[in-house]
Amino acid sequence: MPRFRAGPFLISSNPQRLDTLSLVIRKLLRSLARFAPGHAHGRGHARGHDPKVHKASRIGIDRRLVSSGAIRTVEGLQQAGYKAFVVGGAVRDLMLGLRPKDFDVATDATPEDVQHIFRRARIIGKRFRLVHVLFGPETIEVSTFRAAAGDDHETDAHGRVLRDNTFGEQHEDAARRDLSINALYYDPLSDTVLDYHHGVEDLQSRRIRIIGQPERRYREDPVRMLRVVRFAAKLQFDLEAKTTEPIADLADLIQNVPQARLFDEMIKLLQSGQAFSGLQQLRRYGLHHGCLPLVDMVLEPEGSEDEKQQSLAFVKLALERTDQRVQQGKPISVGFLFASLLWCPVYRHWKKLEAQGMKSVPALHEAIDQVIDQQLDRLSIQKRVVADLREIWLLQPRFEKRNGQAPFRLLSHLRFRAGYDFLLLREAVGQAPEGLGAWWTEFLEAEGEEHRAQLVQRTNTRQASSSSPRPRRRRRSKPAAQGDGLVLSEGGTES
Repeated sequence: MPRFRAGPFLISSNPQRLDTLSLVIRKLLRSLARFAPGHAHGRGHARGHDPKVHKASRIGIDRRLVSSGAIRTVEGLQQAGYKAFVVGGAVRDLMLGLRPKDFDVATDATPEDVQHIFRRARIIGKRFRLVHVLFGPETIEVSTFRAAAGDDHETDAHGRVLRDNTFGEQHEDAARRDLSINALYYDPLSDTVLDYHHGVEDLQSRRIRIIGQPERRYREDPVRMLRVVRFAAKLQFDLEAKTTEPIADLADLIQNVPQARLFDEMIKLLQSGQAFSGLQQLRRYGLHHGCLPLVDMVLEPEGSEDEKQQSLAFVKLALERTDQRVQQGKPISVGFLFASLLWCPVYRHWKKLEAQGMKSVPALHEAIDQVIDQQLDRLSIQKRVVADLREIWLLQPRFEKRNGQAPFRLLSHLRFRAGYDFLLLREAVGQAPEGLGAWWTEFLEAEGEEHRAQLVQRTNTRQASSSSPRPRRRRRSKPAAQGDGLVLSEGGTES
């Protein structure tokens, strides 16, 4: 590692050590500032940065919903002489009476300090280092207080901050968070919540409000516009007018964000429990055009009017069932989710190729390749997700084969359950033969191989009898009455 000697000091070019040195110098300067003339605070935060302190139990936080790992992390850091708080979405969810899925902790200890305190801890990250503290299967993410983005930080031509990951003070860490409801600091040991930006009031009023000057915050990071909309949809909160006012003019800045970040934000929106509402909010504020091609395709499908209605019905049903799983705490398959969102153009191309005379399975392969080539190269979707959705799609024509051993082989397929659920969605909007889903449900729920074999045999017999032509019954005629001149059929009608 290169080093440079300047007078009595040894300066390192290592950015990690420079961050730590920066934090030490900032703390030293603030300590000296306490003794400056006119300084009114002997200890605590600088003037103008004192938070409002709430009794956690009085604002609806139940300590029993906090994981033992989070409490042990806060306790360990505080015993070592550092500040430590549960932060972010966990505090928000606790105030709403929800059990958080994960817990983050913020502290004034450096990553190296945190790693020395906990036996099972590892430092991660390059741009900004975090520490993962492990307690059995639980992982607590610990971050050091970060400095607020200032005019001296590197930005692009549109004002997006490129590098600003330096350590700072707690009030700076609160100021750089995007929403007031995500800038709360909870100490489970003292049963207190520190609120720098009226987040408690906004939660109680069910309001989404960005911290600071909205236009500047959106220029610093355009993804904040997506987050504002996502949280409003997820929590069913109202958006503050000042927060939404600049979005229409700045929506194009989303195009400067790396596709990988947009994809991650898209996943969070689709798994929020209010997926379709979230997509509608994106459209309402003009955030869907050109920035997320998948949203354009979902909300504005191609084809005839009937095809458009069928596509919207399919996507809406798929997202409603996804929301139900999220609200029930069930896992969500990203592959199944994107298979549902991208299916309608695949189905439209598939049927068009079949109408041109191509056989069903080759036509489906061709349709899948077309959609993947046109769409997925613009969406940083992982290869394993693409493989999953391709398998789900290719299973669909196999569900129509219910003779011989075909159903039994399909039942043992790794993606059978996902393919079956997908079939039910298709049948619900008229894309699969009526009754096909019910047959597979009965086959799936049948007890034992013998019962399933009987179901297959009964189905085969029924199909054979319906497909083969019925023999014509010879009509028996009565002798004609003498002098009548008419031949009456057996039914007594004229022939």
